[in-house]
Amino acid sequence: NTATYIHVDHNFGPDPEGDLKIMAEENPADPSTWKWTSADSIFLRFIRDAHKLGMKVIIDGVFNHVGTDFWAFKDVVRNQQKSKYRNWFVINSWNDPSTGEKFDYAGWWGIKSLPVFRKDSVTGLVHGPREHIFAITKRWMEPDGNPHDGIDGWRLDVPNEIPHPFWKDWRKLVKGINPQAYIVGEIWGDASPWLKGDEFDGVMNYSLAKAMVHFFIDKKLGISPTEFESDLRTIRKSYPEDIDYVLQNLIDSHDTDRLASMIVNPDRPYDSGDSPRNNPNYSVRKPEPAEIKRQKLVVLFQMTYVGAPMIYYGDEAGMWGADDPDDRKPMLWADLKYEDEKSCPVTNCTRPDDKNVFNKNLFDYYSKLIHERLSNDALMLGTYKTLVADDSKRILVFERRYKESIAIVGFNLGINEGRVSIPVDFPVRNFKDVLTGRTFKVENNFLKFEIDPGWGILLVNNK
Repeated sequence: NTATYIHVDHNFGPDPEGDLKIMAEENPADPSTWKWTSADSIFLRFIRDAHKLGMKVIIDGVFNHVGTDFWAFKDVVRNQQKSKYRNWFVINSWNDPSTGEKFDYAGWWGIKSLPVFRKDSVTGLVHGPREHIFAITKRWMEPDGNPHDGIDGWRLDVPNEIPHPFWKDWRKLVKGINPQAYIVGEIWGDASPWLKGDEFDGVMNYSLAKAMVHFFIDKKLGISPTEFESDLRTIRKSYPEDIDYVLQNLIDSHDTDRLASMIVNPDRPYDSGDSPRNNPNYSVRKPEPAEIKRQKLVVLFQMTYVGAPMIYYGDEAGMWGADDPDDRKPMLWADLKYEDEKSCPVTNCTRPDDKNVFNKNLFDYYSKLIHERLSNDALMLGTYKTLVADDSKRILVFERRYKESIAIVGFNLGINEGRVSIPVDFPVRNFKDVLTGRTFKVENNFLKFEIDPGWGILLVNNK
């Protein structure tokens, strides 16, 4: 619900009143008048500190629509046809006392609190908002004229609703400032038109998320290992190979229920029936130990598959929740104490009082897998090859390989221990399971191991 692209919300700074005075002195349509507020300065310092730690900072770009408090839209409401910004938006009718006609405009998906920018078939967006977005892009990518002090990329909201010409030109601007900037779009289906090298670097890989839910979470609607492997292959083949490695591999987000709650509530179409508001059978309770174990299995796949894994904040801490707003609860921190959770999205649902406690065991598990991924070339850069897809035993095993680095990843969704024997064609003789510390040796050109029911294995070169 954007009010301004120019500043961080003044309430996040140490001097909200002072920030408002600074903003009042600016002309939001004229970048030469823009200044930095105390809230802006905190964010810019955060970027610098993050860079010192080797971290990158990506911000959300919502360029299709704004909020009713957006400065240009407020001017349109105030001045009607006389507004300099009347062509920025899709206006259906103006206030006309003589006819009784009321001011009306297009909102995103009919939501009047989110007026949409006017589109142009040649440039994507009409001149005004297009140039304004270009200006704020420069502002946050090189705040002091040095791109090293700016943000490192953009996550783009509903980019499919803005015609392609805008994104082609906007990419040129972004890459001209920082060739290594990462551009990722929110595309829920086939993203091929945006991934031809002249618009986005990657997309939020919702296609993969749906496949993961069907394989790891669903019971009645669950798919077999061979069906899952077929889905994975289809997704990989949809894009150039280099794109596969930078797709944003998520399973949940601010637009879905959380991973833990997906596991509590299986057998639904992805992002459907994900709240008591639209599904009276949806449970908002805290996940049980067996469900947290299944979450760990999903994360094992996320951290070992081709692509760039994305963790939605708080999943690693044990947070759960239905769709918006329950998926956007305040973060659980290890050093804070919280009241029991008793609330429900609707008034007529029942739930237990659940303890809100930081889950250190789950956090440590995430940390271990992240560390292994970041330190293992096979998991970061390696090729992908399916080794076992056994539908009768519900076992899936695949290999990631990069030069001398090899990782073998296995999942057993069956109810019995899974015994696996793999013929090897590499010189590596020893492997270690990252999850348990157990070691395995290649004997007679076969690597043999067992996977506990409902669990996984991550074998890496035992160096």
